[in-house]
Amino acid sequence: MTLRALLFDLDGTLADTERLGHRPAYNRAFRKLGLPFRWGPKLYRKLLRHTGGKERLLQYLKRYDPDLGEHREPIHTDPRRWASAVHALKSRYFRRLVRRGRVPLRPGVARLMGEAKTEGLRLAIVTSASRSTLAPILRHSLGAALVRQFDVLVCGREVEHKKPAPDLYLLALARLELAAHECVAIEDSQAGLAAATAAGIATVVTTNDNTAHEDFAGARLVVDTLGEPEAASAVLRGRLDGPCVTVPALRTLVTPPATALRRAARVA
Repeated sequence: MTLRALLFDLDGTLADTERLGHRPAYNRAFRKLGLPFRWGPKLYRKLLRHTGGKERLLQYLKRYDPDLGEHREPIHTDPRRWASAVHALKSRYFRRLVRRGRVPLRPGVARLMGEAKTEGLRLAIVTSASRSTLAPILRHSLGAALVRQFDVLVCGREVEHKKPAPDLYLLALARLELAAHECVAIEDSQAGLAAATAAGIATVVTTNDNTAHEDFAGARLVVDTLGEPEAASAVLRGRLDGPCVTVPALRTLVTPPATALRRAARVA
């Protein structure tokens, strides 16, 4: 088996967008609209179980029945319209944070992408986020030089079911014209891991403050970051030879162990 492509999630994987971008932007939108509640880190971690910003807002209304003050009647009359309006305003604030450089790439992301392209691998972004969320990250966090390295971009609105369903990854494989065993996915959450593995793709998880508590059984490797030579990855599950996640390390995830190859040869 040969590694031919790396498939990157966006939120929490390329950049710590949830902690540095989305949650502050939601709270700024709530304040602007005069809503009498805020999303703290603990609550937000629970809401992240629901992929998609509008879905997250609707789930918050349904499960937590928050104090809406004078807004209660119009919100409950048309909750989807309310969620769309809040999400649109949140997205404006999120883009502003990204433009101001508040949401940088996570350690090791740019390094690993550069290594991958040098060694002839293809790159894809596979995200449940919308194009409007992806665009500022591409422009301001990744930058033009890195963006040009990507062969495929797949976003949430292009499929019927977002992560943890495998639809986004299956679409990415189809556009890359590659088999699952030729790729490795880089994810940060249980939902992302479930989506990639359901598509048959070996997955590396890079945890963050919002996902470190989740169960990553099924991941081939779990680390705190992709790492840099001078800032090593902490391995939480699996094995990593060297201080950081590299292309040679990822190749071992899609290559059968030598013992298995010898066993297969004996059987043949």
